[in-house]
Amino acid sequence: MTEIFRGCIRGCRFCQAGYIYRPNREKDFGTVDAQSRSLCDTTGYDEVSLSSLSSSDYTGLPQLLDSMLNWTEKSKVSISLPSLRIDGFGFSDELTEKLKKVRRGGLTFAPEAGTQRLRDAINKNVTEEEVLNTCRTAFNGGWTNVKLYFMIGLPTETLEDVEGIGELSQKVVDEFYRNPNKPKGKGVNVTSSASTFVPKPFTPFQWEPQDDIDTIHMKQQHLRDSVRSRKITLNWHDADTSFLEAVFARGDRRLIRVLIRAYEKGCRFDGWDEYFKLPVWMEVFSECNIDPAFYANRRRSYEEILPWDHLDYGITKEFLIREHQKALKAETTPHCRLKCANCGAAKLTGGVCSVLKHRNEKRG
Repeated sequence: MTEIFRGCIRGCRFCQAGYIYRPNREKDFGTVDAQSRSLCDTTGYDEVSLSSLSSSDYTGLPQLLDSMLNWTEKSKVSISLPSLRIDGFGFSDELTEKLKKVRRGGLTFAPEAGTQRLRDAINKNVTEEEVLNTCRTAFNGGWTNVKLYFMIGLPTETLEDVEGIGELSQKVVDEFYRNPNKPKGKGVNVTSSASTFVPKPFTPFQWEPQDDIDTIHMKQQHLRDSVRSRKITLNWHDADTSFLEAVFARGDRRLIRVLIRAYEKGCRFDGWDEYFKLPVWMEVFSECNIDPAFYANRRRSYEEILPWDHLDYGITKEFLIREHQKALKAETTPHCRLKCANCGAAKLTGGVCSVLKHRNEKRG
């Protein structure tokens, strides 16, 4: 893995990393190329993953791929771009031609929500037509496996939004079979993964509750019922694990007693399904006289002092409140390269946002 830049310009309202790693800072493409080649030469790895929160937003991507293809083709090293945008910034015909020169795997895109209203609420800034155009470009390039990432339980979500996940997945399948340039003799496989929304600190959704476990199970069943094509493979995260994640994501110092007691009762490797036992955790919460729903399933007010308010990642609380209010009205905010949203992160780099600085340098 080679990190090509840190931070993100997009501002998806559920994404903690997109806020706490602001402002956006890019690594020179020559440095990325040299580091990638050195890693392969000294380790024997045969795949380089160009890692970031949104790899296709890297301004030096065309030059980087040209430079890396000079040696990866000869060495039979494949290049992976795990975080491609769906919109015009992302998967283009030019990028397709470059990626066709390396070993071809599946492609991963993240619409996150099945309907336009909900995508606007989370500030994804992606339309259905852009999703389908992107998949069309991929199918024209010879790809037959597409992975789509969605979330269940997002703020303001309805059952229509859940159905939209299955409907959008079906439209991607239909797009493949409508394509006259589709690979001959091959079918398409669309894998739609629906993770459970976990409200995180330092995001506009830090005040929102997580759906309770029964509601998540109901929505997952509703999603299963909405998918009827064998060309679509559905994956989803375990609701019990996501519940515990939400508890600790927005927890306070009182949870340390829970952690210690759970350890004493044998909780180990809880990230693995075969070891995770929610009843044991619930027993521990009871022993410690703590209600986990207080952390996971409770809406919080703007006036409440949050356990992480004493930490400063540059983003102002006023900005997060503005974004939360826009989310409830399904209003979007342009990404940083289009318009500065005055989030406050520029103070970490001396008062000038790196994205604005880059824009000003390009203007001369």
